[in-house]
Formats: sequence, structure tokens, C-alpha cells
Amino acid sequence: MPAAPYHIGFLLWDGLTQLDMTGPAQVLSRMPGAQLHFVWHSLDPVMSDCGLALVPTNSFADCPRLDLLCVPGGVGVAPVMRDAVVLEWLRSQAATAELVTSVCTGSLILAAAGLLHGYRAGCHWAAGEQLALFGAEFVRDRVVIDRNRITAGGVTSGIDFAFRILEELHGRDVAEAVQLALEYDPEPLGGGTPATARPEILAMVKAQMAARLATREADVAAIADGD
Repeated sequence: MPAAPYHIGFLLWDGLTQLDMTGPAQVLSRMPGAQLHFVWHSLDPVMSDCGLALVPTNSFADCPRLDLLCVPGGVGVAPVMRDAVVLEWLRSQAATAELVTSVCTGSLILAAAGLLHGYRAGCHWAAGEQLALFGAEFVRDRVVIDRNRITAGGVTSGIDFAFRILEELHGRDVAEAVQLALEYDPEPLGGGTPATARPEILAMVKAQMAARLATREADVAAIADGD
């Protein structure tokens, strides 16, 4: 007997980091009954931060009620955090969704919608401290679960996050079967977090990010203050 439909919706927006969305989408598409929706204001393509065009399947107006809501991140989150239509749609979907989730700085967007106040949440290591401006507690884990909020750390954490969701909803056997089918068995270099990176690499990356981070920090602080 076919599994009941399980509606999974990803917010698309111009400038998002595509791996925040495509990694989890690929994993979660293997979930029994999964029906994926990629949602934006219109069906016009949106451009990711690496130049990959992404085509929405639904507008906010015609998106069905979602069982799982997921918000991907990216460097340029401020315009989305200020978009009243986006924030209201997130609040509406979150009110009935089984799971409200995010990857990377997508948690800042959820926070701007008031959906993480009083919750523990993950985020990219370079942005997570700003969650406190919205009443959320930043946790430096790859996957953070607090009640029905599941939030991931930066970018690649979204793949681990998706497998964790599979396990939570369908058990370890299903999660491991999808893991094997996708041959997810990474052999990382190590040093993928500030705590494990070599000091000179951490300093280099911080220097490369400095200008963008300063702009985002100022924008997010202004949003938190109501500007």
C-alpha cells in the first residue's frame, strides 16, 4: 500500500546557498510518500549564490499545507528577513506543520518570523550568535532538535540533518537504506569547524568573510531592532 503523501516545502529566495536546499531535498525525496514543493512569490526562477537557477514549483498562494517546512540559508538573508509576505507565509505554515526546520542561516529567517523565540537552534558558525537577538539560543551542533524545531548548522550540515529527520520519522533502517543508496559515507579532511580548523586556516576564512559578515551583522541587528 502506498505511503500517505507527506508534503515537504522548501522556501526559495534569490541568493540562497543551493546546497542548503538541494542536499536535504535529495535525501528527503527518498522518504516514503514524500512530495516536495519549492516555494517563492512566483514561479519565476531564482538565482542561487553560485549562479544555479532554481525553478519554484509553487507560489505562496497555491502551496498546500506542509507537513515539513524547511528554510535554507545564504549570506544575503536580510532582504528575506524583511519580506513581510515571506514571514507571514512561514508563520502560517509553521502553525500546522509537523516539523519546522532550517539549514544554515535559514534559522535567522525563521527567527525573524518569530518562530525560534525560546528555542535552541543551529546556524552557520559565523552567524549563529545573532540568533540571540530574536530570543533563540545558538547551539554549535550540526543538527539541533528542540520540540518540533529541527535546525542544522552550516551548509553541508543539511545532509546530516535530512538523515536525522528520516530516522526520526521512519526509523534507523529507512535512514540507513537511503544513506547506502546515495553512498553517503564521507571521508572529510577534518577542520570543518572553528574548533577543529588549523588556526591559520580559520584566520584566512574569517578574513575572507569579514566584509560580508559585517554587512549581514549590521542588517540583522537592524531587523531585530525593528528597522
